[in-house]
Amino acid sequence: MTENHRTTPAPRPGTTRDTATPRGLSRRSMLLGSAALVGGAFVATGLSGCAPGAVTGSGTDVAQLKFWHLLSGGDGIKMSALIDQANEQNPEFHATQTVLAWGTPYYTKLAMASAGGRAPDVAIMHASRVPGYAPGGLLDPWDVDKLASYGVREQDFAEAVWQKGFSGDDLYSVALDSHPFILLYNTDVAAQAGALGPDGKLVEITSPEQFLEVANAMQQVTGKHGASWGYLNDGAQLWRMFYTFYKQQGADMVLREGGTVEYDEQAAVTALEFMQQLTDGTAMATASDIQSGIAEFVSGESGMLFTGVWEVPSAENAGIPFDGSIIPTLFGTPAVYADSHAFVLPRQSEVDDVKREDVYKMVSTILKDSISWAAAGHIPAYLPIIESPEYAELRPQANYAEAADYLNYDPPAWFTGSGSDFQTYFLDSIQSVILAKDDAADGMRRFVERVNTQLSRPAPV
Repeated sequence: MTENHRTTPAPRPGTTRDTATPRGLSRRSMLLGSAALVGGAFVATGLSGCAPGAVTGSGTDVAQLKFWHLLSGGDGIKMSALIDQANEQNPEFHATQTVLAWGTPYYTKLAMASAGGRAPDVAIMHASRVPGYAPGGLLDPWDVDKLASYGVREQDFAEAVWQKGFSGDDLYSVALDSHPFILLYNTDVAAQAGALGPDGKLVEITSPEQFLEVANAMQQVTGKHGASWGYLNDGAQLWRMFYTFYKQQGADMVLREGGTVEYDEQAAVTALEFMQQLTDGTAMATASDIQSGIAEFVSGESGMLFTGVWEVPSAENAGIPFDGSIIPTLFGTPAVYADSHAFVLPRQSEVDDVKREDVYKMVSTILKDSISWAAAGHIPAYLPIIESPEYAELRPQANYAEAADYLNYDPPAWFTGSGSDFQTYFLDSIQSVILAKDDAADGMRRFVERVNTQLSRPAPV
């Protein structure tokens, strides 16, 4: 049950005050007023909208918590609702949001703010980006015992999700979710293709050859393609597909600073050559970007879609009959590519102990209320949510929740992770392998050479 402190707190010594954005401020004035803090990046502040110098009904000062994240669209709306709930349930503080543009702009601003001692009280970071921040002192570790006192414990998370938060012996991120690469499928198309089992779910597919057979059978139904996926000019999509099939072969990839990439070249070639087979123009389009792939699937012109869990709302909004599953284990070892949105404590020049305590309350409250986050497609990291009756009723979410047991994050290095240059390097080296059917081994070697160059350079922070 969520902690609930509804009585008005007494004034607390040491609590500092900040300003929250009034509800009436225009978006332009928010941008201008925040330029000094974030260097002119896109900003939107919290939707709760207390006036500057927010106070409780009795006039007691309320601690203002600065919360930065990169969540927009539907995710941004759901996060705003979660923040509103946390504020209501913990009236001793008021969290306001600053939303920056996804990817490099966000991570650059966060690093600059942490290095300059002007960081927010709490922020969202992809768990895969933590190795580029924690070793350089840009993040403070979480107090594991304090988290446990608020009901956030190691046993409340899947092992891979919890362990990903560590750098050395310290916990630097607490996951809100995991968002794996999954398979969505049109149940009507699958049924007509003979690919639904007695339980109404996609038949078990255990080999590349069988997957191609199912995709081709679905193509006979749709008349266009059996499956959809988009990769053109999109290193993230290329990497997600590749790393899933690479890890399904039990292969590992290690990036050691000052060393060279340790990887299984044969497994890499096998994964890439299967991706070449898939994009044959029948089972899947030869060339497609992700938006075209989504459009094809939701219009019924393909039977399956390789995508992230965040596209579940797209299928729901389209009104098509669909379900979802973990990506079939085609190469022997269950494995999926994934990342997590995670809470971090950016380094500050001076830590306000009272506000830091409030951050623990805020994060624990959001985790315990994260059933609404699941509605966006994400797998909540907090296991009591996944184990709840409410989650069991969510479809297709409950049908791919097992993916949390098979997650594979980017190999850790200071330059890897979601929205990083690492995925751009993969795009530059591998797109022609898929699009033009260039030699897979040559493409992989180009990528490895590029990564080796980065490994020879010290982390910039």
